[in-house]
Amino acid sequence: MGKAEVRRRDRMGEEQLGDAVQRARAGDETAFGVLYREVHPMLLGYLHGLVGDDAEDVASETWHDVVRDLRGFRGDGQAFRGWAATIARHRALDHLRRIKARPRTGPLEERTAEPMTLEDAGGTALENLSTRRALDLIAALPQDQAEAVLLRVVVGLNAPAAAKVLGKRPGAVRTAAHRGLKRLAERLDGAMEK
Repeated sequence: MGKAEVRRRDRMGEEQLGDAVQRARAGDETAFGVLYREVHPMLLGYLHGLVGDDAEDVASETWHDVVRDLRGFRGDGQAFRGWAATIARHRALDHLRRIKARPRTGPLEERTAEPMTLEDAGGTALENLSTRRALDLIAALPQDQAEAVLLRVVVGLNAPAAAKVLGKRPGAVRTAAHRGLKRLAERLDGAMEK
């Protein structure tokens, strides 16, 4: 595999996303399209980390639930991302129960849009790797660290929103994401020295 850059996609501002949420709740199909285009790549990346090749199917179930329950949703753009990630996680866990497997991380597809938000050594190192390699490294992390990194970096949630998705405290999510990114940086440093 040749050296490929991690694809970055500019995230919509939270105010713009919040406006699209409000318009979609009122039945504006164009606004819903904006929500889908903004949030779907991040959810798909997160789901690939949880259920591997079944991510598309689980994403479809997730969007079914989002459409069904959107009118009852209350919150801004960040809250919508967290709400959608929570639904995705529940659908992923339901899927895994159906196939009688425990949650696992798996490699994400290279086409997954992966916005990088952390300006630290781990984030910088991930930018220099191919998407496949970066996601393979994330998949090798312990489950709690992998999921925290996926929610914080791929989905773009802050610690309180990611904590709500995982049913943990924000400090635990920050710690898991920090440890995961630290492990990634150490592995990258070790690989570069060889």
